[in-house]
Amino acid sequence: LLFPDPAQRVYVRQELLDANPGRPGAPISIPGVPIETASGGIKAPQYFSPGVAGDHGEPIAEYILVGTYLASNNLSSNAHGNGYADPNIMVPAILEGVQTDGGAFNIREGNHAENLSSIYELHSRLEPSVTVTGDYRDVDVVAAWSPAAPDIDAWIALEGAYGNGFLDRPEHRQQYKLNGFRIWNICKHQLTFFGTGYFGTSKIPGLVPRGLPHLHDTIDPRQKDQTHTALAVLNDLWKLTPTQTLQLGGMFRTYNLALFSNFGDGLIRQSEFRTVTAGNSTYTNNLTRVLSLMMGIDYQRDAPHRLDLDHYESTDPSYYGPFQKIAANNVTLGDTAPYIALNGAFPHDFHYYLGWRRDEIQFDNQDLLTPANSYHKLVGFNSPKATISFLPETHPALPSVAFSFGEAFYTNDPRIGTGAEQGTPISREHSYQLVVSRTIAKTDFRVTLGHVTTEASLARIDPDTGLQQDQGPGRNKFITVAARRYFGWGLLQASVSKADARDLDSGLPTPEAPRLIVDALAAINRLPFRLQARGEFEEVGAKPLGDGFTSVPVREFRGAVLRSFLEHRLDVGINFLIASGYTGQTTELLAADGQISPSEQVVAVRLPSYATMSCTYNFRPRRTP
Repeated sequence: LLFPDPAQRVYVRQELLDANPGRPGAPISIPGVPIETASGGIKAPQYFSPGVAGDHGEPIAEYILVGTYLASNNLSSNAHGNGYADPNIMVPAILEGVQTDGGAFNIREGNHAENLSSIYELHSRLEPSVTVTGDYRDVDVVAAWSPAAPDIDAWIALEGAYGNGFLDRPEHRQQYKLNGFRIWNICKHQLTFFGTGYFGTSKIPGLVPRGLPHLHDTIDPRQKDQTHTALAVLNDLWKLTPTQTLQLGGMFRTYNLALFSNFGDGLIRQSEFRTVTAGNSTYTNNLTRVLSLMMGIDYQRDAPHRLDLDHYESTDPSYYGPFQKIAANNVTLGDTAPYIALNGAFPHDFHYYLGWRRDEIQFDNQDLLTPANSYHKLVGFNSPKATISFLPETHPALPSVAFSFGEAFYTNDPRIGTGAEQGTPISREHSYQLVVSRTIAKTDFRVTLGHVTTEASLARIDPDTGLQQDQGPGRNKFITVAARRYFGWGLLQASVSKADARDLDSGLPTPEAPRLIVDALAAINRLPFRLQARGEFEEVGAKPLGDGFTSVPVREFRGAVLRSFLEHRLDVGINFLIASGYTGQTTELLAADGQISPSEQVVAVRLPSYATMSCTYNFRPRRTP
């Protein structure tokens, strides 16, 4: 009932690699789910999936699983991109694993859960330790602690980082994180708390025309980012009877952003301060094998205020000077969503999942520059979801087959910006999914086919310019073939995804949507000299960028080699990334230094290769892996 999507993949932390050890970004690399950023520095990178453009957070949901409560990490109507999620807030060591699913097929997942959902799972305890990761450009220190009593599930983790990155433009980056976790078991209640505080600041290289090394990885050295956030989540899992549970969860968050960027039209500043309050109540009852019931209600209120877009008049790279206000708003998004689901098994190996969710979304847009553009609107959306599965328990020679249908949505930015009319409040989609899986020779094979159609959206707001954009109806078809095999010495797994995403009006490919994603992961725990190793190769093939432009393929090979000493009290490792290509590839109209007149050209952030060392000291004897 809680995780019904047959395409769900669960990954254990020990099998995965850090995405950027000692650096900002996603805490771990998820196989088959690449990461992309359009600026570098501490600017939050975004996961993307087959046929879904990178650096667009709208159709991809991100959650932190606290007890059984899904705490959303998405930021609707965010100053630097609607729906962005910021994974920088977590210390990588706190994660026990991550799971992914198709987004549209679970009634517990609402706004932004269209093409993909990633759910971070937390450790209940951490080994008391200190880890130092560094190289000639960066240094990162992580400290973790849990109580000595093994029956107390609690920990505190701290991280501090400073560095310049590996591009020619030094980042002068600082990041500080504090994460805390605690479980209390009181009678029939299990209370789970998670909290985090984060502050980060850095210069950012920004997007640069491809193939112009004399720019030294930036077109404007004034580009920078500052972010701070605080998050508190509490969940109560109440076991009413052996078959009934009631979950009560809630969260409160503050978030502040000040981002300075230059996309060719001069320096801009995007800024906001928001508060987020959310709550959830879910009742489950496993009545019989044929019928289980889940019903509940979600509530979330995002209030990004001082949501500003400013344009600086000076073109002098050493001077900020006066600025002109382009947009200034106070926005409130309130989403109340009751839902119900039925789940069970029929005779002859058939299972079903039927769900329905109703989101009532309140939009409040207070335009501080043009009061006539202020408005209030209430929009409702029904999300039916269904999965029929054939799980051959009595016929093990047959493959498992599951067909799913779901409707999903994400809220658009309610600002009118520099446009003249209200835009489409929500973007809707219809998703179909077929999953076929079979174990052959101890190897798990899975084939996933997906078909997603999206409705047209009028006057989508570009957060960089304040201009309205029309998005036509779209269609995304994809197939993913994956295999995973466990051995006594480790793990091998691989996946290949092909996608075709198009605008249904023009028939043209969706700009920036990846058409090919290849991933291969190996984890080897038994090497000579007591070494352990992890390696992952990932390729995102060339993709159309619009107006006849095409990206270059992106290839990354990341790895880690680890050796333990002093009876596993001391771990020494080497982490590396061998990369070719660019992240954030898109097109902009600009004239860089040395170019005579503005022209549309491909811009991106260069991907550097690097190697770094890490050293971890464990204050208590650690169990042998």
